[in-house]
Amino acid sequence: MKIRKNDKVLITTGKDKGRDGVVEKVYVKQETVLIPGLNLFKKHMRKSEQMPKGGIVEVPRPIGVAKLSLICPKCKKPTRVGFQIEDGKKHRVCKKCKSII
Repeated sequence: MKIRKNDKVLITTGKDKGRDGVVEKVYVKQETVLIPGLNLFKKHMRKSEQMPKGGIVEVPRPIGVAKLSLICPKCKKPTRVGFQIEDGKKHRVCKKCKSII
């Protein structure tokens, strides 16, 4: 997968289009990532010890990797990701500025 934890990403489709955030968790098998504060949905919570009143809570849900683009740390632009092999190691490369991510 081309997106990893702590990468800064931009959402390209959906209700949060144009917003950016930092990836908190990656779900490889589902090809989704969790970004805190984005892709929020309302969930009805029953009374419990953690929430004595219960009520409606906003929780972030994972978003598909196809709906994201990585923001290059060097040129600060949303870009596609390529791969390059140097000295037997595989590196991610920005397609715009050709720098190693």
